Amino acid sequence: MYDYISGKLMFKSPSYVVIDAGGVGYHINISVNTYSGISDDEKCKLFAWLHVKEDAHTLYGFATDGERRLFLHLISISGIGPNTARMMLSSISPAEIQAAIVSGNVSLIQRIKGIGPKSAQRIILELQDKLRKEGPDTLTVVPVSQTVKDEALSALVMLGFARNVAEKVLDQEIKKNNGELTVEELIKFALKTL
Repeated sequence: MYDYISGKLMFKSPSYVVIDAGGVGYHINISVNTYSGISDDEKCKLFAWLHVKEDAHTLYGFATDGERRLFLHLISISGIGPNTARMMLSSISPAEIQAAIVSGNVSLIQRIKGIGPKSAQRIILELQDKLRKEGPDTLTVVPVSQTVKDEALSALVMLGFARNVAEKVLDQEIKKNNGELTVEELIKFALKTL
């Protein structure tokens, strides 16, 4: 429902912030990682996710879209709710979590409060392939000015193709056509090859 909330930072604590956006004060739960990523400037923008339960609607905010994507991966696992995922993101950085999952480091994930050996193994089992497919740069900020190749690569990854395979195919298509393709043409040619 919400992609991001941008406004005046009214209150900031390690567990939540209040952002005034258009005269409405949004209470947004955050991780310690996001807390350290928010400056004390008056203007604040957080990527948001709304958790709807029958007795509450709870907003979660993230300093980067990559952190939000990792959070959504984590809560997709049975037994990992939003508060547990927020605890994970507060305990170690998103990059460390992703590296631990991809490398199968059960002991690092298990050290997080609230995560036992079975939960750690389930997280790795269910997310290892997904995070490998997305590649190591999935947590980095998407550049504002993307090239035709970047946009096509992003679209192919969202369609479920492995990043490294899609990138090779795109490079081949760009060479064949001397780099004079639109994003749509490049995606169509790549889909025929993949």
